Amino acid sequence: MTRISVRQGGEGDLRQTLDLLNEIIVIGGTTAITKPLSREDLAGWLMATPERAVWHIAEENDGTILGFQWIGPWGDLPPEACEIGTFVKAGRTGLGIGSQLFEATKAAAREIGYFWIDAEIRADNTGGLAYYQSRGFEDYRRKDDVALDNGTVVGKCLKRYRL
Repeated sequence: MTRISVRQGGEGDLRQTLDLLNEIIVIGGTTAITKPLSREDLAGWLMATPERAVWHIAEENDGTILGFQWIGPWGDLPPEACEIGTFVKAGRTGLGIGSQLFEATKAAAREIGYFWIDAEIRADNTGGLAYYQSRGFEDYRRKDDVALDNGTVVGKCLKRYRL
């Protein structure tokens, strides 16, 4: 039986994390990121503000990364709020990986001093919407006609989790 553990991510996890994320990007339809990232792009995102951001990875006992979750400042959010991004390896959703990641993320968000977590989910990402709803996120706004980098226009549902 595979055991999944969660720990804070670090520079040594970037290669596997990048491969996982780029596979999701290439498959398309669930993330607003439309072009594969470089290692430098990912490191700049995940590790840019270590005092205000943190990321966790979920891994199997053999060290294979199954997912990751990041929180940190983003866009025009107020300082008491952070953005969240959750990515689970293609074909491995529905196994509790996101649930385990969120437990670590909530604790880290409180420790950093955030009061709430913002999630912006593509309106056509039914799996993502269900995931955040099941964690207790509540709808608070919607953005229509959001143009992605590749020209695709989507709606986004904004959900909030109060810590």
